[in-house]
Amino acid sequence: MRLVVDLNRCQGYAQCAFLAPDVFAMHGDESLLYNPEAAAEQRENVERAVAACPVGAILLELTDEDMANVPAPDAVAGAGPRSGGAR
Repeated sequence: MRLVVDLNRCQGYAQCAFLAPDVFAMHGDESLLYNPEAAAEQRENVERAVAACPVGAILLELTDEDMANVPAPDAVAGAGPRSGGAR
């Protein structure tokens, strides 16, 4: 996964640093440091950080490898045709 942060848009709220501290860190009061190539095991925390950014400054780009690890829709529990019973 690849991260891009619009540092002109970032206002230093630091929600990302609280939710994904292994990827994002504040340097001083307003300067954000981040790892643009976050490890796959950080994906859940990064997704939370992206969603929590109040100004939408963080963009998460999934690589082909990331997409290969996404389960197919029919592999998701509860997916697929229902069996039995009248409709």
